[in-house]
Amino acid sequence: MPGTTLDLARELIARRSVTPEDGGCLEIVSQRLAPLGFRLERLDRGGVSNLWARRGGSGPVLCFAGHTDVVPSGPLEQWRSDPFRPEVRDGHLFGRGAADMKGSIAAFVTATERFLAAHPDHAGAIALLLTSDEEGRAVDGTVRVVETLAARGEALDYCIVGEPTSAARLADTIKNGRRGSLSGRLLVKGVQGHIAYPHLVKNPVHKVAPALAELAATVWDAGNEYFPPTSWQVSNFHAGTGADNVVPGSAEILFNFRFSTASTPDALQARVHDILDRHGVEYALEWTLSGQPYLTPRGRLVEAVSQAIRDSVGLDTELSTSGGTSDGRFIAAICPEVIELGPLNATIHKIDECVAVADLDALSRIYERALGLLLR
Repeated sequence: MPGTTLDLARELIARRSVTPEDGGCLEIVSQRLAPLGFRLERLDRGGVSNLWARRGGSGPVLCFAGHTDVVPSGPLEQWRSDPFRPEVRDGHLFGRGAADMKGSIAAFVTATERFLAAHPDHAGAIALLLTSDEEGRAVDGTVRVVETLAARGEALDYCIVGEPTSAARLADTIKNGRRGSLSGRLLVKGVQGHIAYPHLVKNPVHKVAPALAELAATVWDAGNEYFPPTSWQVSNFHAGTGADNVVPGSAEILFNFRFSTASTPDALQARVHDILDRHGVEYALEWTLSGQPYLTPRGRLVEAVSQAIRDSVGLDTELSTSGGTSDGRFIAAICPEVIELGPLNATIHKIDECVAVADLDALSRIYERALGLLLR
């Protein structure tokens, strides 16, 4: 074998790949996959690096998906070691991307290498979908690869996204779905003027406040077996000139829905407009749908990965749809069964991000066992 999961993770972390930069990570992965018989395609777009790699012809197709880009390191002086010079201390590998998610990518590769060494004539096909545009705008990465695959009728049967899903112990949690994300930019119109002459002004803050109170108190849905109730939250509220004697002429409110499969974007938008209209708010509202919810119920993939976890680390995992969005929302368009499984998420995006060295090996074994259960 070319090296351990730890070796490959260190090599990837050493590449400074702050989103949307790849830093050469995909080339490292490609060099490992090419000798295994993978057909490699670079589907780069808009300054984003994308790799689609596939080995095998007919299905079932099992895809490992992930991202090579990382968030900025933050203040370097607060790190115990350089975030792009991986270091092992106290049984943990430290560096930006160790948990999110270069460790998972390394585990994808080493699991695949071992599986193919033992089963060169396996059934189905193995694929990897990797991008450098997950932590940023996420508009030229996985979504564009999925569009390309859909255009040529290339579907997937199973997908494992390497997002860091574990809470207290490795593999204690599988994400079998994610909530959708719907954002709004609400511009409330008023009439600016001197605060001492209220009859000559129209205060947009006063006008929108009752509507915001109703929006905050609204029960949008009750959720379901897999999802919590839909949540509506204001993220920003801007109004005023900075002076304390001027009524603002407008107010801007940014808000977001994290919604379950119990609601649809169209229905949520219609209810918001109805509330604003009933309160007589004069407004303009722009909507951005950044992701539909997706859900993979118990089935072949969930059962196989759950079994792989039991066989590899002796743990009964739990299913969850909590947390933010992931690229799984795009992949679900061409793949009926998508789950996420990766390292502990306690240090992701933090100073001194790290992953246990033992967890890297164990995660690779879980992925390898899943390959065996699904493609043999």
